[in-house]
Amino acid sequence: MTDRRNEQADPNGAIKDPDEWVTGDEPPTAAQQSYLSTLAREANAELPDDLTKAEASKRIDELQAETGRGQ
Repeated sequence: MTDRRNEQADPNGAIKDPDEWVTGDEPPTAAQQSYLSTLAREANAELPDDLTKAEASKRIDELQAETGRGQ
């Protein structure tokens, strides 16, 4: 039997491209919408009203890069 308590999980192992998300076509989560609103305000950017969950995730990454957040 393997003792998994001492094994370190790969932090990138759970990262999946938003284009591959099963729920990517659903509306953004409340958390995504809130964070997007904050980032857009800081970046002085416009956000479309019809983003999907996957598109919201990609836009968050873009706005984080623009604002210097998430580094």
